[in-house]
Amino acid sequence: MARNRASLLKAKQSKQDEFYTQFIDIEKEMNAYLEYNPDVFRNKVILLPCDDPDWSNFTKYFAQNFERLGLKKLISTSYAQDKKNYDKPLQLSLFETQSPYFDEDKTNSRGKIFTLTRQNKQVDINDLKWDYLEGDGDFRSEEVRKLRDNSDVVITNPPFSLFREFLEWVMEAKKSFAIIGSINCISYSEVFPRIKNNEFWLGTGMGRWISGFIVPPDYDLYGTEAKVNSEGQRIVATNNCLWLTNIDHGKRHEEITLMTMADNLKFSRHKKIKEQGYPKYANYDAIEVAYSEAIPSDYDGICGVPITWLGKYNPDVYEIIGLGNGRDHFTPNLEFENPKHYTQSGKISNAGMLNRVLAYAVNDKPAKGAYYTADNIEGFLIAPYARILIKKR
Repeated sequence: MARNRASLLKAKQSKQDEFYTQFIDIEKEMNAYLEYNPDVFRNKVILLPCDDPDWSNFTKYFAQNFERLGLKKLISTSYAQDKKNYDKPLQLSLFETQSPYFDEDKTNSRGKIFTLTRQNKQVDINDLKWDYLEGDGDFRSEEVRKLRDNSDVVITNPPFSLFREFLEWVMEAKKSFAIIGSINCISYSEVFPRIKNNEFWLGTGMGRWISGFIVPPDYDLYGTEAKVNSEGQRIVATNNCLWLTNIDHGKRHEEITLMTMADNLKFSRHKKIKEQGYPKYANYDAIEVAYSEAIPSDYDGICGVPITWLGKYNPDVYEIIGLGNGRDHFTPNLEFENPKHYTQSGKISNAGMLNRVLAYAVNDKPAKGAYYTADNIEGFLIAPYARILIKKR
């Protein structure tokens, strides 16, 4: 799985952005919004930018469910073939090549637009209309921007390499949206403050909840393996992605049953909780909670929890205080005296990191590799993985 995540990172760096979302993952996410509000898409104009309508399951899902969802209009746009960073472009579909609108020159240099509009009759996927855009279909173009401004909801899997820019593009228009991104985006300055302020939130799942992405036949897997589905498509599982949305859903309001601190210390299934308990951070007034389900129900102070807790975040029960790995979101109330960062060889190196990340002390042997200590701390310091600071309302 780590190798698959590494392949996505390399793809992002090389701007190979052709990752196609599976139908089952789109359907599962949209169903969650519909269960909470059956009319969430009714009489709405849905825009699917950064799409590839010939192959996209987003287009397929919304076109097939046009009547059931009560849509007013569906718009799907694609990026020009010659702008994509691949040696071999995707094979053109028969839907395009057998159309009287087909133009061999335009198909390489222009984006495409597919539309499905409410009529005075039952409509289905066969009523999809398409044409070439005037430009290359870049979401930043004036042409696609106008489509955005005239839509109600934006839904897509944007290019990984342009995620930050795409998010700003959506937020600028103040539209409802649901987009896919890397779990790492949680810590972005463009993302976390807005989650904290409830401007948007996570969808209904993260990690393995998104079962994988379809990649083109000539996509470089960088040494990883892909499974092949019944249609012969290669699927790359990442375990490293999530939905970001400002569309409400029921999971966001579920109340999770938690044990008290005393019961967790006795009965937790996690050995670390039983043995280590809930150490206080040495540089911030909060306790370390290594697992989301181990949050003590009877603790009213601040807890540092894994970023995956956001998948269980109920804004009616908890408030987010800040992000525990950056100065932008909280100010430590205790500075270390002469902090030291030791390398595996025992040499002292720069320890500035401990002044801006959460850390707690243990008396055991230090972990393999680099470790921290400080003059006013007994034992060795552990800087956990990224933590979100939360408190009960």
